[in-house]
Amino acid sequence: MGVAHFLIVDNASTDGSDRLLRDQPDVSLWQAPGSYRAARFGMDWLGALLFRHGHGHWCLTVDADELLIYPDWDRRPLPHLAAHLDAARRPAMGAMMLDLYPRGPLDRAEAGPQAPLADRLPWFDPAPYRCRVMSPRRNRILHGGVRERVFFPGEPDRGPTLNKLPLVRWNRRYVYVNSTHSLLPPRLNDQYDGPGDPRLSGVLLHGKFLPDSAARAAEELVRRQYFVDPDGYRPYHRAVAAAPVLWHGGSVRYSGWRQLLDLRLMGRGAWLSSDG
Repeated sequence: MGVAHFLIVDNASTDGSDRLLRDQPDVSLWQAPGSYRAARFGMDWLGALLFRHGHGHWCLTVDADELLIYPDWDRRPLPHLAAHLDAARRPAMGAMMLDLYPRGPLDRAEAGPQAPLADRLPWFDPAPYRCRVMSPRRNRILHGGVRERVFFPGEPDRGPTLNKLPLVRWNRRYVYVNSTHSLLPPRLNDQYDGPGDPRLSGVLLHGKFLPDSAARAAEELVRRQYFVDPDGYRPYHRAVAAAPVLWHGGSVRYSGWRQLLDLRLMGRGAWLSSDG
């Protein structure tokens, strides 16, 4: 997709990721053996790297289980997208996090481990989603989707926040406040209003529910590193650890970025009619 260099923080992985990454010529790797929670859920690590190395660059900040797509992403790489945003005088592009899941229990993907994410987890909830503006930072909170439907039906506002601002022309005066869900200064949060926003935006395909998700949820019951309130999320982690079926009659099979445009889960702006 045209990324020039990857800056990766390894928070005490044990699966050999660090050895794999050290061998890549376009990767700079930092080891962070400390507590994810004590580092303000990784924001201290990311903020330091963006401050030192991101100033003046378009920076895409994502978790390891998030894959960014946007209109025409398979034909027009990120440098084209960045040039378009520069021409439009937009300092950031928003994206919604779209949870993908299998048709059966969570511990069984629909394709093998070498298959693309959308083949392993081909289903998602197309609706409903709702977005509200919060004071005083003007940050948006987007709720809805499968995790709210299955795990928080009686307390929808406790569900996960699904809007993010992952792509930003970085400035040392900027800072992420709550993961990549919100930024300072507040005007940056006005760049994305969630599904239905006609401006150019993307989708972060979220691989949270791969077959190891049940085991990871069981581990989290012990680690207690979850964002904000680990004790309050114990019922959620217990429910995920039971490997439930998330599919229902309203689930839609993922078929590509054009489908997400038609569902208004991403916007196109003037992007598809421009030269990029």
